[in-house]
Amino acid sequence: MATTVTPVTNRKPGYRDLLRTPGAWTFLLPGFLARQPFAMLTLGIVLLVEDTTGSFGTAGAVSAVTGVSMALFAPRSGRLADRFGQRAVLVPGVLLHAAAVGVLTALALSRAPLWALLLAAVPAGASVPQVGPMVRARWAHLLRGGPGSPDGSGPPGGPGRTRLLSTAAAFESVTDELTFVIGPVLATALCTGVHPAAGLTAEAALTIVGGLLFAAQRRTAPPAHRRARGADGAPHASALSVPGVRVLIVAFLGIGAVFGGMQVSMAAFTDSIGQPGLNGVLYGIFAAGNMLAGLVFGALTWRSAPQRRLLAAYALLTLTTAPLWAVDVVPLLAVLGLLTGMGIAPSLITGFTLVERLVPAGVRTEAFTWMAGAVALGQAGAASAAGQLTDGFGASAGFTVPLAATALALATVAALRGWLKPDGGQEGDGRPGDGKADGGRPGDRRPGGGREPRTG
Repeated sequence: MATTVTPVTNRKPGYRDLLRTPGAWTFLLPGFLARQPFAMLTLGIVLLVEDTTGSFGTAGAVSAVTGVSMALFAPRSGRLADRFGQRAVLVPGVLLHAAAVGVLTALALSRAPLWALLLAAVPAGASVPQVGPMVRARWAHLLRGGPGSPDGSGPPGGPGRTRLLSTAAAFESVTDELTFVIGPVLATALCTGVHPAAGLTAEAALTIVGGLLFAAQRRTAPPAHRRARGADGAPHASALSVPGVRVLIVAFLGIGAVFGGMQVSMAAFTDSIGQPGLNGVLYGIFAAGNMLAGLVFGALTWRSAPQRRLLAAYALLTLTTAPLWAVDVVPLLAVLGLLTGMGIAPSLITGFTLVERLVPAGVRTEAFTWMAGAVALGQAGAASAAGQLTDGFGASAGFTVPLAATALALATVAALRGWLKPDGGQEGDGRPGDGKADGGRPGDRRPGGGREPRTG
């Protein structure tokens, strides 16, 4: 098969170039379908359990257990996918998840005791298919032209497609946010307009259909690395062995706290002013800011080092959350919500770009699931904390949670920013042929995928 060589130009490759990647559409469409359940699960649980128990506290507890369980088990799922292949993990996983959600739904409808609901919430969260990280792993595999890519493209770090890695990160960030706009709306419509259990029923059905369709796209899947090893033959124990991954987990915990804190605090604020219907509008504006910033950020050419961009983006995110607690009028909250949303996308995109550069291929899916799990864990913790603050100190008190979480995460990232430098210490995105676009030359990765820790 002839190798296609992409001409080297100074033009920043964009979304059109990304979507022309051979094989991309075969996993993008089923991947988008399979992602919807991820955004429907917790809200579907809240709406069903509240309907059957009459308690938002009970519903929130069951939902929180689901989120924490997913966050704790997601990295294990990613590691298994790296070792045995995505299909081997995804096919039994979607069936197990649908069964677990079915059990939880049946228990809720039968008005089972709280302990039974909490117990059933554990496997429902633990078995959530990690489709988003799997899609990111496929992008990294295809754009690096690794062995087994559909078109037999060039060696890792080839001059054309590696320049699309940051564009792919931006595209996935926008896709994730679109999922969290569509999924909750669909779950709410089904639960309120059809039956309280309809949201979870649809979630289980979409999991099976979307997950199996995605798993069927075997040509674009990265190869299994049953004995993932570094350049010196030493085995890669885990993505957590890369110091930069641990720093990014802290950063993504803070981002998750923004999502969880904003959801609860906006709902409490609109309820306190007697206009609960505005909650959807305000959160939609917040989400729109995220999507807009993601589209723009991914289309720009960046010459600064990614760890510097992460610091700048995270500082902006922290700054935009600072005045939220003092707001008492809807128009101002809408503006600040928009700005806060615009601060999230650059942080997420740069963080995922760094993950792809810092870790070797053999633990890449695991690394992406650590990030997704960190967001989920931060979201669950922040939702709980914001709810407690709201009950104790008023509707605006919950907005202090995103501020505190992002400030702590920013301090951590700033202190340990040296751990975020890709192999070779290359600065900037670089251009083809200078060794920068790929974060270093092929084959120069250290065992564990990162540089020796250093600060400064």
